[in-house]
Amino acid sequence: MSEVFLTMAMSLDGFITGPDDNADNPAGTHGMRLMNWLGGGAEPGAEGHDAIRPKHPNSQLVFDESMATGAVITGKRTGDFAGYWGGDHHHGVPIFVPTHQPPAENPYERVHYVTDGIASCVEQAKQAAGDRNVMMHGAYTGQEALKAGVLDMIDIQLRPVLLGQGRRLFDGLPAEHTELDLVRALEDPGVLHLRYVVRK
Repeated sequence: MSEVFLTMAMSLDGFITGPDDNADNPAGTHGMRLMNWLGGGAEPGAEGHDAIRPKHPNSQLVFDESMATGAVITGKRTGDFAGYWGGDHHHGVPIFVPTHQPPAENPYERVHYVTDGIASCVEQAKQAAGDRNVMMHGAYTGQEALKAGVLDMIDIQLRPVLLGQGRRLFDGLPAEHTELDLVRALEDPGVLHLRYVVRK
């Protein structure tokens, strides 16, 4: 059965971007260091996401799992900053965007704006993915999925840095407990890959 997992690179103090993130600087000030686990292992001539395949084996495994997903859910802010990856996040899979304000024009046939809530967005993405998993991007979208009970796993690429300021991954959650089970911890130079299953 298809599962939905949020995947985010994060500093040890819980930030997924540095301060002052915007469309011109999506990772914020000094935030790109969170992504330093990527790159160095691409095949010659690789393009797009394949060009940033990591060189270390555990990171390759995590990256390849993401690239094997059958659909992507992204928050609108994240999607806007990334330019919706030119309409192709990886291998032509559909991209679903939960939003109350879809754009007047959508130049990308694979990008689908969903206006009736995160649960509907997740259901549509899972149907599109078939028996493959669904990858999710975006802090706010991950929080909404957690609150709605439709997020299955959280993958964290924990980087050994303290950013001090920026955008936190879990700032918008209500004052109640969400229980997680650590089911995998993989280490490579400069990164600890953590996978948690969300208890429901």
